[in-house]
Amino acid sequence: MLAYAFLGFTTFSTVHAEVPSSPDVSPSLQEILDKAHKGPLYTYPTSLTQGIIPKGIHSHNDYWRDVPFYSALSVGAISIEADVWLYNDTLFVGHEISALTKQRTFESLYINPILDVIKRQNPSTPFVTEKTLNGVFDTSSGQTLYLFVDLKTSGASTWPVVIKALEPLRSAGYLSSTNGTHFTSGPVTVIGTGNTPLSLVQPVEERDYFWDGPLPTLNSTFSNITSLVSPIASASVGSALGSTVLGTGLNDTQLAILRQQVATAHRKGIKVRYWDQPGWPISTRNGLWRQFRTEGVDLINVDDLEAAAGFGDTW
Repeated sequence: MLAYAFLGFTTFSTVHAEVPSSPDVSPSLQEILDKAHKGPLYTYPTSLTQGIIPKGIHSHNDYWRDVPFYSALSVGAISIEADVWLYNDTLFVGHEISALTKQRTFESLYINPILDVIKRQNPSTPFVTEKTLNGVFDTSSGQTLYLFVDLKTSGASTWPVVIKALEPLRSAGYLSSTNGTHFTSGPVTVIGTGNTPLSLVQPVEERDYFWDGPLPTLNSTFSNITSLVSPIASASVGSALGSTVLGTGLNDTQLAILRQQVATAHRKGIKVRYWDQPGWPISTRNGLWRQFRTEGVDLINVDDLEAAAGFGDTW
């Protein structure tokens, strides 16, 4: 609802701030509730995301949403993903080349909207006496928003352009960063994935961007990866856990592998995400979500935001 209200759609009752009537509320009280938001008493500067509870949800292929970023924000997803393609020094967003348009850019769909929301959450008022760094969620201002940037074109040429594109967030002080020995959390934590070269991230001690770690090999090939390089490590369900998921959960072998991978990552202070899990049957999808959550997977990779957020209590 937030996404549509914010963008000016007027077919939803939330835009008019009317409270649904209830048989337990008297007509007089209902009238007060309906008129409350027409005055200054029941609103406040950071109310854009009022009442939204942050959830360990990753909005997979977020650019496919009706309203990218805002749809994920409206359900409390703390992580979003943008596939970017570099053409003529511009980063375009889309799942494949055929889906690209001149209007849908990394700047227009992500940088500018995210910057606008964070500015709204850090207003200048007579009560604010020093710079604030609130995140996008009003209910948890310290929660960072993970922005995964999935490079689809050459990493060597695309990643420097991504770094440059982050400048509006950087200059405002909104990006999480590291000095090589310490991590400083900010309103947005940028994670390079896809074709992002490790060689353009790991050797740079002072930076405000990170790398999506390879979850299955954190204890072997990539044992030198730390949380300062990869705050999050990911893998597809098939490549990490093996074979097909049947029924409503992992088999004993898969579960043992998952527990080992989660334990390895968490010992390093790295969060865990699995992607490409079955979306159907729904019972399998929901069973995996539930099992992942129980076993300590930090970000549940989802396509159905409303279901994952618990709307309808589907899992």
